[in-house]
Amino acid sequence: MFRRLLTAVTLVVLAGCSGYSPTSPSSGPSTGGGYGGGSTGGNTGGNTGGNTGGNTGGSAAPLTAAVAVGNIFFKSGHNASANPAVDTVAVGGTVTWTWTNAGATPHSIQSLGSPSFTSSAIKTGDGSTYQVQFSAPGTYQYDCAVHGTMMSGTIIVR
Repeated sequence: MFRRLLTAVTLVVLAGCSGYSPTSPSSGPSTGGGYGGGSTGGNTGGNTGGNTGGNTGGSAAPLTAAVAVGNIFFKSGHNASANPAVDTVAVGGTVTWTWTNAGATPHSIQSLGSPSFTSSAIKTGDGSTYQVQFSAPGTYQYDCAVHGTMMSGTIIVR
């Protein structure tokens, strides 16, 4: 009886040490992770993009992205990243910024550096929008002309 109990305990301990768990990362190479994921092999699985919206593999980049413009923040509608809000779109894709819970506080979308896109006017009022179509690949940085780096974002076009 004692021998069976010892064998059972040993098996449980060995199973626990194996690292296998249905919720743990696999130890084999990954095959991709969809939008925002991807694979760099090994244990990285589909977490390469995380909440930043990065895409190192997986499915194609979407054609649209939505960013909320709030009181002192930009927030991605896709992955909830904020200050910086980071989104990825395909070449030819469109990003729409929508003023949400901004009230009478003025904000803008101001392109920084190179590559660049046309900046918006300073706007107020919930429901205001600004839209840009990106025709060339690159990493586009932006902030708010009123609040500077307190409100920032990145658009990755690939």
